[in-house]
Amino acid sequence: MVDADQTFVIVGAGLAGAKAAETLRAEGFNGRVILIGDERDHPYERPPLSKGYLLGKEERDSVFVHEPSWYAQHDVELHLGQPVTAVDREACTVRLGDGTVIRYDKLLLATGAEPRRLDIPGTGLAGVHHLRRLAHSERLRDELKALGRDNGHLVIAGAGWIGLEVAAAARTYGAEVTVVEYAPSPLHQVLGPELGQLFADLHTQHGVRFHFGARLTEITGQDGIVLAARTDDGEEHPAHAVLVAIGAAPRTALAENAGLALVDRADGGGIAVDESLRTSDPDVFAAGDVAAAHHPFLHRRVRVEHWANALNGGPAAARAMLGHHVSYDRVPYFFSDQYDLGMEYSGWAPPGSYDQVVLRGDAGKREFIAFWLKEGRVLAGMNVNVWDVTDAVQRLIRSRAQVDPDALADASVPLESLAR
Repeated sequence: MVDADQTFVIVGAGLAGAKAAETLRAEGFNGRVILIGDERDHPYERPPLSKGYLLGKEERDSVFVHEPSWYAQHDVELHLGQPVTAVDREACTVRLGDGTVIRYDKLLLATGAEPRRLDIPGTGLAGVHHLRRLAHSERLRDELKALGRDNGHLVIAGAGWIGLEVAAAARTYGAEVTVVEYAPSPLHQVLGPELGQLFADLHTQHGVRFHFGARLTEITGQDGIVLAARTDDGEEHPAHAVLVAIGAAPRTALAENAGLALVDRADGGGIAVDESLRTSDPDVFAAGDVAAAHHPFLHRRVRVEHWANALNGGPAAARAMLGHHVSYDRVPYFFSDQYDLGMEYSGWAPPGSYDQVVLRGDAGKREFIAFWLKEGRVLAGMNVNVWDVTDAVQRLIRSRAQVDPDALADASVPLESLAR
């Protein structure tokens, strides 16, 4: 039973945390809701940081989850610019950076992830960027404008989603771009070699240079300014700025210090939670990028670092905190925009998990749907410049139906007819 005397604390004022607070109030919780974030900005969404906001197409106010006045109007106590330094599970308290101690009845950890760093010389030079926060995006946008104006060079370490979206933005501003990636193709760990080449071709046609099979070993400069980036195969690339986009690490320090169960980094890392997003402590929950959840549909533990997981995971955790039955089994989903290519991906099909890739549509025109199959069953689907098919793709995944690959490739056969 939840009553008005209870205090629910949410650590992490991002999308997952803000949506959890919203859901608590929408579900009728009348107790204290305390939302704590270590950034000074109100909770905001992250996709625009590498897409529309970075490109100057979206206004700053558009990235925020709620209007600033929403929190007071809904009696959500917002502590911004305040890191949480410790969780005491025995006392059921959290300690803030200024020494304030707050008691909780239920606690949600939505601490997100942070960019992985390169451990090489030169990362302290001006012009070396990471992209995770609103301030990062604003600083990078100013840099890209200057590079485009002055015909400057940007070197990007990493050909994942962030690296490629920033590459597209940089070329749109007119900057020269080189992407250094150890894998043999972009997005190799997400899409495999079959579809990675499509993104390599897309960016090459827009003037991006790729250097595959290499890692950065040094960023050189003079008077604190970036001049070049060197790789482990002896190459040197001119650079006036460098973006490090080699992935993100879940922010698990609070959970680890509190003795909560974690997942090994080799298995994706994160805070171990069950299908209701409950940790090894029954009064502590986790959601968003930091949560490695047992997925009832996939029958495995997954940690998803994408917008939809924060959007939906925060509310799911809030309902579980209220004592509702929760089985968080949404099909993983993410999207990307690069130049004139827009795509949506649903499912879970890392390299090695599938035995066939089927295309429906025209890959040459970049208007198609790709399906990853295992023993005739669809594990994942990605629609590229084809819209309003996500629901059908997800139903097909959920059906676990064995499909005829020829019918799957035939655009005249409705997808709905295959999900029997």
